[in-house]
Amino acid sequence: MTPTTGSPTGIGPLTLRPLDPLKDAELLHGWVTHPKSAYWMMQDATLVDVERAYMEIAADEHHHALLGLHRGAPAFLMEYYDPAHRELVGLYEPRPGDIGMHFLVAPTDRPVHGFTRAVITAVMARLFEDPAVRRVVVEPDVSNTAVHALNEAVGFVPEREIVKPEKKALLSFCTREQFAAATGVAV
Repeated sequence: MTPTTGSPTGIGPLTLRPLDPLKDAELLHGWVTHPKSAYWMMQDATLVDVERAYMEIAADEHHHALLGLHRGAPAFLMEYYDPAHRELVGLYEPRPGDIGMHFLVAPTDRPVHGFTRAVITAVMARLFEDPAVRRVVVEPDVSNTAVHALNEAVGFVPEREIVKPEKKALLSFCTREQFAAATGVAV
């Protein structure tokens, strides 16, 4: 995957770089423990907890974390994983070309209209840059209606509710074709 992706929604370029678990931990700690990030489920995490969590991801061949920048400033977090080995093992039958995804937009007191949609669009475009990726899988909390609407806007189709150890989730899928049809972004 390349380090930069443009924003097809007019927000401006969004770039991605590998996350540094130690250097970025303080920034991430502020994001994941913020009340607006409740669905990230790290509200009570300490700085050390965040460092450990992202060090585990950095060492995991099936899970990856990237820091998203907007105009050079940290603005979002992207994680992607192999659902045959992480997060969804035993909860659905993965297909070749499936990739799981999480994203978190940094909490702000000055939201930019359309920014979160630009982020999810850029994240999806980035995932589909890999020709081996045929379908993106997500499993947000069933009560997170805001992310369900965003997912639908970029082409996700809910399949069913599943029970994970930490939450009741809405298993949803988005193919390359569904993403292109929903967003007009060629992938």
